[in-house]
Amino acid sequence: MTQARPFAQIDVFTAQGGWGNPVAVVLDGSGLDAAAMQRFARWTNLSETTFVLPPTEAAADYRLRIFTPGGELPFAGHPTLGSCFAWLAAGGQPKAQERIVQQCAQGLVELRRSGERLAFAAPPSRREDVAPDLLAAVLPALGLHPAQLRRAQWLDNGPRWLTLWLDSADTVLALEPDHARLATLGQKVGVAGMHQAPAATSLIARSSREARAFGAAAEAPLIEVRAFAAPIGVPEDPVTGSLNASLAQWLIEAGELPARYLAAQGTVLGRAGRVHVERDAAGAVWVGGDCMAVIRGEVRL
Repeated sequence: MTQARPFAQIDVFTAQGGWGNPVAVVLDGSGLDAAAMQRFARWTNLSETTFVLPPTEAAADYRLRIFTPGGELPFAGHPTLGSCFAWLAAGGQPKAQERIVQQCAQGLVELRRSGERLAFAAPPSRREDVAPDLLAAVLPALGLHPAQLRRAQWLDNGPRWLTLWLDSADTVLALEPDHARLATLGQKVGVAGMHQAPAATSLIARSSREARAFGAAAEAPLIEVRAFAAPIGVPEDPVTGSLNASLAQWLIEAGELPARYLAAQGTVLGRAGRVHVERDAAGAVWVGGDCMAVIRGEVRL
């Protein structure tokens, strides 16, 4: 028998609804099995749908299950921020004033509040080198020449991404991937590249869409990110917290990126996602963004 459950749809990594990456949040998933959760995630057809549950670990404030249209994820970034935002807005009370602890299949994830903005501590990311024969298959599927690739690495913080650091943000924005080919290869691919200083300075001014969303004085993004996930039913994800988290850990350590920067994602999809990244003095990488509730109500599940 179905029942009415509190529900919210949160736009994440944006201060203005409609410009980030939405996540559907069922604020009481009690009594639902995995099949019912998966069915609803396919129905919403968003990149992720989450279900909030009572924690089973004493340190956690709540437990989260995360589903794409194609399956369950142990961790994901924008659902973590959006679900925490929805939980707090619905009256959730964390055990600590400025610290929220989420339990998920990946383990415990710490979040912090800075004003209205939330950020999560990037979980540990496992890294592996990418086999040359796989790169040789993936690059043409993306329309890339080998000379445009600076670094490649497998990054895994729950979601596993074949991640490519490219020669420029312009290269990232110009990609027209063969999603069917990537699905056949079974590869989720994340790409990123750095804006040149003149381009970064004028990035918001050149787009009236982004100027409206963020204002002419907004901070210019340092890098552009895209995430292609055809194997799980999401050809291109608008804004991807898990990828940005492991990307930051990798490239800050490699000296490619500073300890604090702003990433843009979703530009090609007509979005204007902004991901705030900062590595603190203890070496933890925090991935943050604004959230906006666009739908509140209930769903019958």
